[in-house]
Amino acid sequence: MSINLQKGQKINLSKEGSGLKKIMVGLGWDEVKSNKGGFFSSLLSPAPQDIDCDASVILCGANGKIVSNDIKSSVVYFGNLKHPSGAIVHQGDNLTGAGDGDDEQIMVDISRLPSDVHKVVFTVNIYDASKRGQHFGMIENAFIRLVDMEKNQEICRFNLSENYNNMTGLVVGEIYRKGNEWKFNAIGQAIREASRLDSLISLYR
Repeated sequence: MSINLQKGQKINLSKEGSGLKKIMVGLGWDEVKSNKGGFFSSLLSPAPQDIDCDASVILCGANGKIVSNDIKSSVVYFGNLKHPSGAIVHQGDNLTGAGDGDDEQIMVDISRLPSDVHKVVFTVNIYDASKRGQHFGMIENAFIRLVDMEKNQEICRFNLSENYNNMTGLVVGEIYRKGNEWKFNAIGQAIREASRLDSLISLYR
């Protein structure tokens, strides 16, 4: 049975998934439906741009800092979909968030993570948010969920229900190593300016 987590709550993945190796991390969100102003309003106002949310993964060491300044080996995102170890594979960028279910999926094989990786951080930011005048107050039903790939069973889910007005980035959650066990931490930390992924990466430098 899947566990619904609250902000700041942690779960022991090693206990919840016996012999857990491969995890699918699904992230989803919906664009808030805007009220149309009628025919004449639509003629006068430019069409709103789709909100392009990008899910990314930042790999950190035992000190909580990014494992390397080499982006290819320390960050998995739409421009680097697969970690060199093969342990993390991003399934690709969803440009609009349209449709039900997961908008972006990231596969994590914890058995293949390099020994210097102690924390795998999942973030979402709105691409070009400042330029487009967009923020997470325009997003609803955001969530992160973890699925045991071998059992095809959802382990846990964290619904981000806070007010994120004027925030353009989110540190959603993290999988981290504690001794010989792996745990998940539901974070939900909002970042005001994260139109570019560099702003989120800088939090871990």
